[in-house]
Amino acid sequence: MTEKKTFARYLLAGALTLTGLLTPALAPPSAAAAVPGHHHPRTAAARIFQGDGFDTCQAPDLATMDAWRAHSSYRAAGIYFGGRARACSSQRNLTPDWVRQTTDAGWNLLPIYVGSQAPCVEGSNKNPFQIDGSAPSSQGTSEGRDAVAAAQALGIQPGSPLYLDMEAYDIGDSACKATTLAYVQAWDRQVHAEGYVTGFYSSADSGVQHMDEARAAGKGDLPDVLWYGRWGVTPDVTSDPAISDTAWTPHARIHQYDGSVTESHGGMSLNVDRNLVDAPVAVVG
Repeated sequence: MTEKKTFARYLLAGALTLTGLLTPALAPPSAAAAVPGHHHPRTAAARIFQGDGFDTCQAPDLATMDAWRAHSSYRAAGIYFGGRARACSSQRNLTPDWVRQTTDAGWNLLPIYVGSQAPCVEGSNKNPFQIDGSAPSSQGTSEGRDAVAAAQALGIQPGSPLYLDMEAYDIGDSACKATTLAYVQAWDRQVHAEGYVTGFYSSADSGVQHMDEARAAGKGDLPDVLWYGRWGVTPDVTSDPAISDTAWTPHARIHQYDGSVTESHGGMSLNVDRNLVDAPVAVVG
């Protein structure tokens, strides 16, 4: 995400294309809308969005959101609503009124929480925010509670997804993996207990692969939705080398396929990460 990540990039020759969609810079406004209900556990009552989304570090002002709504294919936006490792902590535009107005205007919000990071996190800017290896479960519980409180303060209601952002980490480090998984499971349990859907963002070949390995091993309290970063490939929410094709489906995946790109729509420019979304979005009161 636009948190200055390090990703393993998989480059393809030529321009990116979307299956069944135009690229965000060229596409006309999309008719994609939130779809109520589906069959995935814990998200049966969720609002599902299918289409183009972006995330950017600082929530844009309303004028920019209006311009992008009118002149781009984007209909979903990631918002960094909390967490001690959040890069843009001030979030001067992100208020309950902003959340309500953007939702009323037709935006579908993807709430992102940047909590404590894996002890073997690869990004040096996240080193000060590592999970406490002596108490990962209690820390996950505490930060899950904090995530719910921060979401509720913005008017994001139960039934909404909260996406935990875990930057790329060394999945060859078994002790680090165990600590990180314990934190994620505790965070998920707490968020579930308060009526929210859990999501998890990471690099596809790092945290996302780890979550799928944990699923295959029969671990519980795993995220309901996976948001995987794999840049420089064709956007795809049905197949990725890091995830079993039969897992996290239906309507439980987001693919971040490009990042740190500047786009301008309606005369308003933003530096964004690009996403293809088939997943739950915020329910706003």
